[in-house]
This record gives sequence, structure tokens and C-alpha cells, in this order.
Amino acid sequence: MLLHVLMIIAGFILLLKGADFFVDGAAALAARFGIPQIVIGLTIVAFGTSAPEAAVSINAAIHHNNGISIGNVVGSNIMNIMLILGITGAISLMRVKKSTIRIDMPVMVVASFLMFGIGYFGKTIGRPAGILFLVLLVSYLLYLGYYSKKNGADTDVEIKEIKGFLLPIFILGGLAAIIIGSRMTVNGASYVAREFGLSDRLIGLTIVAFGTSLPELMTSVTAARKHNADIAIGNIVGSNIFNILFILGMTATILPLPFISEAADFTIDAGVAILAAMLLWVASWDGKVGRRLGVILLSCYVVYFGYLVVNK
Repeated sequence: MLLHVLMIIAGFILLLKGADFFVDGAAALAARFGIPQIVIGLTIVAFGTSAPEAAVSINAAIHHNNGISIGNVVGSNIMNIMLILGITGAISLMRVKKSTIRIDMPVMVVASFLMFGIGYFGKTIGRPAGILFLVLLVSYLLYLGYYSKKNGADTDVEIKEIKGFLLPIFILGGLAAIIIGSRMTVNGASYVAREFGLSDRLIGLTIVAFGTSLPELMTSVTAARKHNADIAIGNIVGSNIFNILFILGMTATILPLPFISEAADFTIDAGVAILAAMLLWVASWDGKVGRRLGVILLSCYVVYFGYLVVNK
């Protein structure tokens, strides 16, 4: 048991550090070829920060751990808003950009409804839904690029200077770490679930979701402590959009994912994800997220976690 717990921890470390190395290497390579920063930010950086969740979900689906695959996405989205933004809101007042309220949050809510509707009525998130999600993601990125250029939005991304001979090491080494880390995480989590009589769904919604959401947690809490809490909202909303449109889209395109089955039913969990997205959107219409909402979000997560424990 201890060995598999250590395997999960080591897997998370490989996932997170591998994603960092991959993003840094790929962004530096793109910059060398003269690719604009806005393109790098909306593609390489955005996809790279979702790499841990993507690797875990795809790996889990291929090895028929569907509870971990979907649970990782749904659990991360719930945790991002209720737990991470709850903690951040309790620490510091968060200002919300108008573009986030008008564009990103509605996209997050629509994506959440699509995931729920397709999964609930079709019982499975199949290849057609996966392709639809990916098409919507590309459309969203194209619109973001258009909006950023038109409105002069700040699209600068930090690109590290990396010597040419080190680029393959960063890119290939980071990718290898992501792949190996995802396999270690899925294997370790599956073993722990079996030993404690827990379902893959519960493990995916909690342990795995928390591990793959660590970058968002660290970014948001650090931003709040430095009084740059407005960064946290965009970080979380963007992550939730990519979790559904990119990760579920990519995974379902490769292999259909059972949404409702004898092994797991994600109806309530996806419903909670919708409620979390709606609550955040409605509560932030005045352009800020304060301590009261942070406490409410944290309380909601405590209730939801209690439901998971009772219905394990």
C-alpha cells in the first residue's frame, strides 16, 4: 500500500514538472521560429498546463479505468471553483475582468451543460461528442485571438531562454515525464481504490482531481497572497474550459467514455459542476469575488465531499 501511495505522489511530481519542462521547451522553440506570443499563449501554454489532466484521463481510458478518466475532469472542475477559488476568495478580494465575465464564463457554463446533456441523454461521451468538443475549442481559441488583437488585450507570456541543444531535452524529457507520471498515477490510484473498496469514480473525483489541480491551486493562492488575485479567476475558468473541451474531447475521440454505467454514474457530479460554474458566473457579475462567496464555495465543497464519502 505504501509503495502505491508513493507511486501516486511520484506520478504527480512527474506530471507537474514534466508539464513545466514541456511548456518551457515548446514555447522557446516556437519563439525561435518567430511565432507570435499570442499564438504561443493560446496554444502551447494553454495545452501544456492541461497536460497532466489530459495524460491521466487518456491513460485511464485506454486501460479501462473510465471512472478515473471522467472523474478527473469533473472533479477538477468542481474543485477548481469550490475549493481553490473558495480558498483564494477567503484570502483576498478578487477582481474579475469584463472579458472573463462576457466571454470565458459563458463558454465554461455552456461547456458544462454540453458535458452533462450529452452524458445524461446518451449515457456515453462518444467520438462524435469528442470531435464536437474539439471543434468548439478551436473556435473558442480563434475568437480569443481575434478579441485580443482587436481590443489590445495583454497576451504576453513568459518565455524562458533555453539554449538550442537543450530544447529537445526539455520537450522530449517533459513529454516522457508526463506519460510516465500519468501511468504511475493511474496505477497507484487504481490499486488504492481496490484495497479500500473505493470506486474509480471516487478516486478520480478526489485524489486524482486534486493532484492534477495542484498547478491551479498554487497559482491562485500565490496570486492572492501577492494581491494579484484577478489572475486566479482567469486561470481557473480557462482550466475548466480546457478540461471539458480539450481533455474530454481528445479522450472521447480516442475512446468512448461511459458516463452512466453500472460501475459509475456521473450525473450528480456533472450537475454539481454546472451549479459551481453558474454560481461563480452569477456572483461575479459585479466584477468581484469576495470573502463571502469564498466561504460559500468552501461550504458547498464540504457538503459535496461529504456526499462522496457517504456514497463511495
